[in-house]
Amino acid sequence: MSKLRFQAFREACSHSPKTVAVPNERPDKFFGKLVFTREKMKGYIADTMLNQLFDAIDNGKPLSRDIANSVAMGMKKWASELGATHYTHWFQPLTGGTAEKHDAFLDKTPEGHVLEEFSGKVLYQQEPDASSFPNGGIRNTFEARGYSAWDPTSPAFIVGDTLCIPTIFVAYTGEALDYKTPLIKSISAVSKAAVDVCRYFDRNVSKVTVFLGWEQEYFLVDKSLWLARPDLMLTGRTLMGHDSAKNQQLGDHYFGSIPERVLHFMTDLEIESLKLGIPVKTRHNEVAPNQFELAPIYEEANLANDHNLLLMSLMERIAHRHHFRVLLHEKPFAGVNGSGKHCNWSLATNTGVNLLAPGKNAAANLQFVTFLVNVLMAVYKHNGLLKASISSATNAHRLGANEAPPAIISVFLGKQLTDVLDKLEKASIDKGIAINAKKEMKLGVATIPEILLDNTDRNRTSPFAFTGNRFEFRAVGASANCGDAMLTLNAAVADQLINFKKEVDKRIEKGEPKERALFAVIKKYIADCKAIRFDGNSYSDAWKKEAAERGLDCETNVPLIFDRYLSPESIAMFKNTNVLSEAELQSRCEVKWDTYTKKIQIESRVLGDLVMNHIVPVANSYQSILLENVVRMKEAFDADEAKKLSAQDIVIIRRIAEHITTIVEKADEMLNLRREANHKIGERTKAIAYHDNIVPLMEEIRHHVDKLEMIVDDEMWTLPKYRELMFIK
Repeated sequence: MSKLRFQAFREACSHSPKTVAVPNERPDKFFGKLVFTREKMKGYIADTMLNQLFDAIDNGKPLSRDIANSVAMGMKKWASELGATHYTHWFQPLTGGTAEKHDAFLDKTPEGHVLEEFSGKVLYQQEPDASSFPNGGIRNTFEARGYSAWDPTSPAFIVGDTLCIPTIFVAYTGEALDYKTPLIKSISAVSKAAVDVCRYFDRNVSKVTVFLGWEQEYFLVDKSLWLARPDLMLTGRTLMGHDSAKNQQLGDHYFGSIPERVLHFMTDLEIESLKLGIPVKTRHNEVAPNQFELAPIYEEANLANDHNLLLMSLMERIAHRHHFRVLLHEKPFAGVNGSGKHCNWSLATNTGVNLLAPGKNAAANLQFVTFLVNVLMAVYKHNGLLKASISSATNAHRLGANEAPPAIISVFLGKQLTDVLDKLEKASIDKGIAINAKKEMKLGVATIPEILLDNTDRNRTSPFAFTGNRFEFRAVGASANCGDAMLTLNAAVADQLINFKKEVDKRIEKGEPKERALFAVIKKYIADCKAIRFDGNSYSDAWKKEAAERGLDCETNVPLIFDRYLSPESIAMFKNTNVLSEAELQSRCEVKWDTYTKKIQIESRVLGDLVMNHIVPVANSYQSILLENVVRMKEAFDADEAKKLSAQDIVIIRRIAEHITTIVEKADEMLNLRREANHKIGERTKAIAYHDNIVPLMEEIRHHVDKLEMIVDDEMWTLPKYRELMFIK
């Protein structure tokens, strides 16, 4: 083991579990301690103002400046009592992460004194620089003005000494420059469209809430070893590295005993998360070594997304305390599972009904089937767009590999629901049907059978699976802002529900009974979207062929997948739901293409540096040792015996020479192709050039580096190997 590797490995082994200060109270006593919740507001804001604020939060009523001033005063008083000295608008730019600019609770009087101040004006709106964030051409560099505006539906919270206020982020000209703005719009669109459909069944429904439960997968590596791997430091993944002899093949890590160091990290993370109101509930070992998962209780989608982004930044800070680094890259290690962020999505009415849960009678199940089939139609119509919403340079490494969903969107329903839909498709309107020997139940013109929760196995290869009372969008990447996928799904479902209501209403206007009209349209949709339903092995080559024959989107080139945002169908859908304008869609595509290019560009530059400064010099040094040994053999023995004794060394020398030659040639070629790509006009063209020309060369270079790793003397290899990186010391 080289000196560099030995020092990193020795330091990693020396890190003992850090003691965590566990609060004396039970979690319910400190949950939300650092959040300005409704309960806390009652002690800091006048009742008259508070009622108007809650009306705005619950019913979308506009907020006056007077209310903002009252809230600001109460918020500042609460935050100051907890030690906050600064405040920031906390928003979600198109980088995929979060952004914040801290200001002190400080102002200066005309007399030259300073005083603490926080007004409704600065709570309500601020003016961060909009030109330095990704904007896809909406803003020029010299046009810097943009606005962040308070989102009262997501409560303020304190991190360190700073009051964080969740906000939207828009351009001076009004276009969204973030993920929160269109996510909120999509939630509103779903609610309105779903309420209109719900009123076929219950006139008391006035609001439908979108719920999201994310499952965050991640890797942990020791910080010392991370520091010794420039590729991990700069790109979040290993650009080279031969498989460890033992990795996940025994399945012994999954749900296994959590390593003590990791458990201390998890405990610390959970305590800090609970203080911030993040209702973390589940923790466990994932399949790959050093891979873990954390999941919360489901929440309203906008708040859940804020909590996920807050958690990701919190994980990094907590990991640092425990001498770890968190890897949120979708595929930090080749040959083992990657990390996703499974998004469990559901709809519920203000009357307490989960619209995606089977009911207890035929009438309730008719409503359930109505929403189920409309979700299927939405996913079918926009399967390519949904794939675009989860595609990235990093997620491309994960999709279709080691238990990750494939890059083809399909829906898993399970045997019983598949049977239900198949029989409904063929059923006569006036005839009843029975499923699994259940008793027939008549519903006027159609029979909807009893449907049971958890009535089928789960399909881990499905990217979009029904799991009993919700859909699980499993293709979302671990590092992503899940608002991107959720706003796309919400908009697609809202648009579909709008179209469904129009079709049903046309039939009713012509004198058709409501139940008959509902059933007729549902039957049509079941047939129309049949291609999206697939319960088999989504990994198989046979499915790829079948999916293409079904007309599903099978594109795997990420820059080309982004084109789906600009299809006429996507533009019309987003416009119809008022979620994103055509200009906003164009800008997002430009950002996605540019981000793809820059990520691959950084990786290729890091790879080039590593092979020329680490790999080739080490391989040359080892080759020189072998050559010297061959020469000494000739000096010590006669020609025939020397040839026989040094034969193996000569074979190895030739292999090393071949690998080095190829690596240097391909690295030079990669540099030249990168220069060519950088001079191409248009972000889309650049991204395609990087995908088509740079990525394959990187894979080829990696192949030869990994071969050298298995040849070169272990004592000389400078970079920590998989067997050291992937097992907690």
